[in-house]
Amino acid sequence: MNAAKRWGGLGIAFACSFLVAGIGGSLTDLGPWYLALKQPAWKPPDIAFGPIWTTIFTLCALSGWGAWQLAKSFRHKLAIALMFGINGALNVLWSWLYFTLKRPDWALNELYVLWASVLLLIFGLWRISKLSSIMILPYLIWVTAAGLLNQSTIELNGPFGP
Repeated sequence: MNAAKRWGGLGIAFACSFLVAGIGGSLTDLGPWYLALKQPAWKPPDIAFGPIWTTIFTLCALSGWGAWQLAKSFRHKLAIALMFGINGALNVLWSWLYFTLKRPDWALNELYVLWASVLLLIFGLWRISKLSSIMILPYLIWVTAAGLLNQSTIELNGPFGP
């Protein structure tokens, strides 16, 4: 594969990753409803979430690109795109449920599926690129922490909805 194609693929990986981040970010409203929620004492400051997510989405782009470079068949490349695509959709769905619909309870139920999709990325990429798989581990750790935070928010503020 020529260098232009290889580096162009990296650009596409970053564009896709940060498209997901941008959509999720646009659904994240830290307005009066969110600010009124009681939060656990251990919650990171809101200002930390941007750098954490930026790091995660950067690692996802690099991971996907690296695995794509090493994929030996179209089938493997399709699997990589599918795993990241499903995960991206689930990531956006969580933001929509939590912030737009203001339903942390529904978001927590969806988070279990999101968490499983991150685990699927780790195991699915392992066969293709161990490094790409390892690069997803911070994402799994963060989604796990987000799940605990989501659960705490429900416990401190629920029930939600009509």
